[in-house]
Amino acid sequence: MSKTFDRFTGIAFLLIGLLFVIESRSISKSAYGSSVGPDIFPTVLGIILILLSLRLLFETMKYERAEGKKESVQYVKFLIIFISAAVYATVLEPLGYVISTFIFLLIAFQTMERGKWISSLLIAGAFSFGVYYFFAEFLGGSLPGFPEF
Repeated sequence: MSKTFDRFTGIAFLLIGLLFVIESRSISKSAYGSSVGPDIFPTVLGIILILLSLRLLFETMKYERAEGKKESVQYVKFLIIFISAAVYATVLEPLGYVISTFIFLLIAFQTMERGKWISSLLIAGAFSFGVYYFFAEFLGGSLPGFPEF
């Protein structure tokens, strides 16, 4: 593990999280037909990013001296997930939230760890349907629904 890289990454994500929270405050507080305003999601994401980066910074203080062990940089995995995220953003409206999120998560899970298809399918499905139900039905927000073919 690279203590320096993790420390810089933690600081960078901390600043990005702060930017999310600060900038989401300038978004209007309510949306027509929704009890959840458009400022909620970026604010929560910013807070989560801040908390995770603080944890990363805290854990870098506990690192022991690395003894020359270097992990290989996994460019192929990064490119697969990056390209699938770009495709996800493109097909979100036409395919809807549930289907596009399910496919994106399945690709990401299988990229990070091949095999374990059953658990990948279950987690991706539960997350996609769960978030859609919680946000759209329970909180009254709006997400792209299912496609109309």
